Amino acid sequence: MPDGSAAAAASLFGVTEFERGTDGPKVIVVGVDGSESSLRAAAYAAGLARRQRALLAMVYVQPVMVAGAALGAPVAGTTDEVAESLIREIRAAAERVRHIYDVRWEFHTFRGDPYNGLVEAADQLTADAVVVGASEQAGHRLVGSVAVRLVKAGRWPVTVVP
Repeated sequence: MPDGSAAAAASLFGVTEFERGTDGPKVIVVGVDGSESSLRAAAYAAGLARRQRALLAMVYVQPVMVAGAALGAPVAGTTDEVAESLIREIRAAAERVRHIYDVRWEFHTFRGDPYNGLVEAADQLTADAVVVGASEQAGHRLVGSVAVRLVKAGRWPVTVVP
């Protein structure tokens, strides 16, 4: 960069036109399921969205429990209740801090397993980044957690919140 200007930096990387104010993510997807780690991930993602002036898309993936449905368990109603509970909790939290923080957010529900649901959500919402909580299940050390699978997919920057 001969003159140290932004235009010189842009030309160095093959960018023909410099855009002011467009750096950073525009849509941040965060997976929430009511677990402590997912709520920490949501808080972290909200801070990122606030600082970046990005849209925070909170995504709950309703599990499809074929075995439970086969045994007559009211699976859809149960997972709908979880989604409604999460929406109430998120709205209450947003109301408590609305005078302090201004974060644009949406809540989305997808169906399926958590990994494929988050992939579908990130694709449909054109996510620039994905934030998830670290798995709290011991078996994921052997099989691989949703977070590890998202990172390995290599399609978005992924932040894993402990």
